[in-house]
Amino acid sequence: MMRPTTRTAFIAAMIVTIGGFVFGLDLGVIAGTFGYLTAQWGLTDIQIGNVGAAPGFGAIFALLFAGPVSNRIGRKKTIQVIAALYLVSAVTSALALGYWSLVAARFLGGLAFCSLSLASMYIGEIAPSNLRGRMVAMNQINITIGLTAAFFVNFVIQSIAESSPGWAAPLQLGTNAWRWMLGSEIVPALAWLLLLAWIPESPRWLMSAGREAEARKAMARVMPQDGIEGEVASIRQSMQRSHGAKTLGAQLRELFSRHARAAAIIGIVIAAIQPITGINAILTYAPIVFSQSGMSDPFKSTIWIGVVSVVANLGAFALVDRLGRRPVVLLGLLWCIVSLGACGWAFHHARYSFDEASLARVGQKLGAEPAAAVAGLESAHYASDLAFMQEMRRVLGEQLANDNKTFLIGQAAHLDTGLVLVAILSFIAAFNVSIGPVMWVVFSEIFPTQLRGIAIPTAHLVTAIVNYFVQFLFPWQLANQGARDIFLFYCICVAAGLAALFFLLPETKNKTIEQIEAELVAGRRKAGR
Repeated sequence: MMRPTTRTAFIAAMIVTIGGFVFGLDLGVIAGTFGYLTAQWGLTDIQIGNVGAAPGFGAIFALLFAGPVSNRIGRKKTIQVIAALYLVSAVTSALALGYWSLVAARFLGGLAFCSLSLASMYIGEIAPSNLRGRMVAMNQINITIGLTAAFFVNFVIQSIAESSPGWAAPLQLGTNAWRWMLGSEIVPALAWLLLLAWIPESPRWLMSAGREAEARKAMARVMPQDGIEGEVASIRQSMQRSHGAKTLGAQLRELFSRHARAAAIIGIVIAAIQPITGINAILTYAPIVFSQSGMSDPFKSTIWIGVVSVVANLGAFALVDRLGRRPVVLLGLLWCIVSLGACGWAFHHARYSFDEASLARVGQKLGAEPAAAVAGLESAHYASDLAFMQEMRRVLGEQLANDNKTFLIGQAAHLDTGLVLVAILSFIAAFNVSIGPVMWVVFSEIFPTQLRGIAIPTAHLVTAIVNYFVQFLFPWQLANQGARDIFLFYCICVAAGLAALFFLLPETKNKTIEQIEAELVAGRRKAGR
């Protein structure tokens, strides 16, 4: 039976990770809007990339300040500010009047993405060592629950918009479906902001701020009374090893000093590997990928991504404290390689051509004149999506072909759509059972207490920068390199990451933060001999 103090820590962790749910919702709902936005504002591939990646750009700026701010005003108040930013972003995104106002609103939401690193930091500082992995993994679980909710919301709104029932007429779903999708973030963002008032401040931050009496009170809420003295002594020892670094510059120098360099290297490497898998690009543009592989109902297919993500995260929740961090990450990355390779293989063997049925659908969507223009291509076959679209631009003109690119490729594609769906779902499962949640667990464990406020946001900054470019470039890559090369590129990157982590990643299961710190320092000294 769970102790009352453990229950309090668990509830506080659940509340903090609601930010992960809002993040997942934001990541998923935007995936359903691109078709509407392109039709309404005529967006180019670069502009689509901007809309999809704007939050990632905002996260880069936020993470430059998240550490110093959380060190100055505390973990709790910083997370409350972040929740308020999410709420404002949700409202302004739904009410956006044009392309740039939407990009600005989503950039504002990106400022709140640092909630992911601060949540892992906060949970790592309040959780019992034997439950820390599972509590931090809740962050990723909530991300996937939010993602699933978003895909379901998109599917429902899309279905209502297409069926146009009379009762939905006042909602103007024909032109404003994307506004309802983005507006679905408002309620959970508001609920999160209100619930955060209940959580205690981090005892470790209170100790580092010289507020020991308050730290002891906070500890009494989240740990047994007989463990408080040992925890206080352990934190004091860690603070002494960190030489009391206070300023931002001093903390950065300390982070990359001999004392903490091993932890910094591990954090930066795993932070770069997680987004280079392509996970957020695949999630953000999933309907586009599914449409271009010829699936008849891409919005419905995306729901499976959410379901698989949740199930896989529950698996991580069960395994991370049982098997350990290292085997879960390494085996999961190997699984990612196989899945991405299978997806690349499917697109490599794809062929593109029109038949009578697909030509009829082109006529229904684009009109008689464009249909007549492509009718002469019925016997033509193309070996890649790039060659096919080059011919479409020649026949239909640049603007019409680009505006309907996803639809045209989807109608002409002949490939194993079942393999594409299974391979993508397999990749989603592999990511979410391994490096997806475990990265945040590792972040919460490897950095010294006195440096955590700068170290975790710094590692997350690396993730945000890599992720921004992955998301921003995906639409352009899809148009200029093709689906096969994108998935093979991700596959190669994951293989390189697996090789790096095989040599770098330590096991941290069932160890206190202070024990991990001491072992990393000892390992660094041994390696330097």
